Amino acid sequence: MIAKIGRGNNLYGALVYNQLKVEKDNGQVLYTNKIIQTPDGSYTVSQLLRSFELYLLANRKTEKPVLHISLNPDPNDKVSDEQFEKLAQEYMQKMGYTEQPFVVFKHTDIDRTHIHIVSVCVDEEGRKISDKFEKRRSMDVCRELEKEYCLISAIEKKQNPQNQIFKPVDYKAGDIKSQMASVISHLPKNYKFEGFGTYNTLLSLFNITAEEVKGEYNGIPRQGLVYFALNEKGEKASNPFKASLFGKQAGYVQLQQHYAQSKELLKNEPSKALLKTTIEMSFQEASNEREFKKRLLERGINTVVRRNGEGRVYGITFVDHASKSVWNGSQLGKSLSANVFNDWWNNGNKMEQSLQGNLASKNNATTNEEVKQPNNLFGFLDKEYLSYYHEENNLIEVFGGLLPNAKAEDYDEELFANQMKKKARRKKR
Repeated sequence: MIAKIGRGNNLYGALVYNQLKVEKDNGQVLYTNKIIQTPDGSYTVSQLLRSFELYLLANRKTEKPVLHISLNPDPNDKVSDEQFEKLAQEYMQKMGYTEQPFVVFKHTDIDRTHIHIVSVCVDEEGRKISDKFEKRRSMDVCRELEKEYCLISAIEKKQNPQNQIFKPVDYKAGDIKSQMASVISHLPKNYKFEGFGTYNTLLSLFNITAEEVKGEYNGIPRQGLVYFALNEKGEKASNPFKASLFGKQAGYVQLQQHYAQSKELLKNEPSKALLKTTIEMSFQEASNEREFKKRLLERGINTVVRRNGEGRVYGITFVDHASKSVWNGSQLGKSLSANVFNDWWNNGNKMEQSLQGNLASKNNATTNEEVKQPNNLFGFLDKEYLSYYHEENNLIEVFGGLLPNAKAEDYDEELFANQMKKKARRKKR
């Protein structure tokens, strides 16, 4: 179990955030301590606020008196409401907050059910409750509770990031912003791509596209990005979302730096030669476009083709999920440029590929076998993921990406925390 402790000065914002989950049937008030009750047992933000008023009025000089804690068991743990109540009570008691008013909210809007606790860290006389060695104490408490309730240990469980499967955005499933955030926040951390075009190609595998926007503010030129969800036809299926909603790594300036860093890294990318050979072998063995793409997909490589209105292939990009790198065909060599594939698929002129080095040799069976066999990391590429989206156009495969811990994060929570930090900085100014 993992505990996240947030501190701030906006009690109203913390309560509203959690109460909205309740009103949308994505949460419930599970337990309260020293909170004013109503005859019908319902809760409102204004009613909850009254239970904290005396503590905040008595506050002497604590800048951030509001506590917003989340307790997050492993997604595979089966925790009942009664157990969640006891976890919250014991955690607060062991952390020194048992005499404080607090509300426990259960969140069910992501695959990992978890609880949030809203409280204050000043007592009735306005004195701050000690937070010395808070993180260390919190970790110790979590280990104790894991043993007591037979929960999966967050320390002992060594997660392999490459075993975490994340699916493309489904605009019909709702909560599009959180779905997009879980992808966008991870791609720049995990993949190398040296330009906006290759970045958009990578995004398209997850049913997302980005657009650059330009303008002026106080006479100063500004550039930015907005993101959209895509439907199965590759068409925009959502309103635009500003890059700032997804963190700095999704913004224009940060991505420019990522492009430059990736360009240098890709110059000496050790997997480039093997990738080129793998593509050339699939080129030789395949009899048509669909078979070519399927062969590469089985080896953990996505192929994205761009065509004009007349059907001419004017661009082709390969996403290698083993090395987490994105390549335009021309970067790998003239033999893999868009013109070569256009001649094959539109004109029936299939060029003979000359395989690099000894990989083409029949005597080098071991190396050859490594190229032909799908990497174990891509065992999730089963029949479901080998189906294609609208075959006559871009033929973008349904693909489960390898992104760390994507399904275990609450991106609404992160966005809320970032908004609170921005408000606090503005107040200091």
